[in-house]
Amino acid sequence: MSIEEPNRAELHPRDRWFEDWSVGDTYLSETAYVMEQERMISFSEEFDPQVFHTDPEGAKASSFGGLVASGWHTGSAMMRLLTEFIGVSSMGAAGVDELRWPQPVRVGDELRLRGTVLETRASVSKPDRGIVRIRQELLNQRDEVAMSGISIMFLRTRAGLSPEGADQ
Repeated sequence: MSIEEPNRAELHPRDRWFEDWSVGDTYLSETAYVMEQERMISFSEEFDPQVFHTDPEGAKASSFGGLVASGWHTGSAMMRLLTEFIGVSSMGAAGVDELRWPQPVRVGDELRLRGTVLETRASVSKPDRGIVRIRQELLNQRDEVAMSGISIMFLRTRAGLSPEGADQ
């Protein structure tokens, strides 16, 4: 099966294969994730039960001065928005380096993801994929960085589509 090379400029990020990504490419998510109090509390009661995540009244006495989202909930929102960039070619990830939460996320914050490609390299051992390092910055409605990290993504190559190159 032969895959025709598309015009890279016309491709939506989620329709790209490894070969379509270049260092310096930057994307902003088309949608925003809005942090809602009920979801913040529900997530935190199960996964991060600290008073500043679960109790609006108790959180007022915390160092945050009010309810804030769990960093892990914020990370889940970041992952959801990342799926706008990484679509058909995604083969998972090796992890996230330099994970940071420089600004707390509060009720009503509208979060968008800015992704910038830092590195691309073909896998030496597995020719059906490449590795793309993407700096992710989760921005609130004031364009403050609420969370950041560098994801190490595995993306399928076009050659990985053919039966002889597929890993599945």
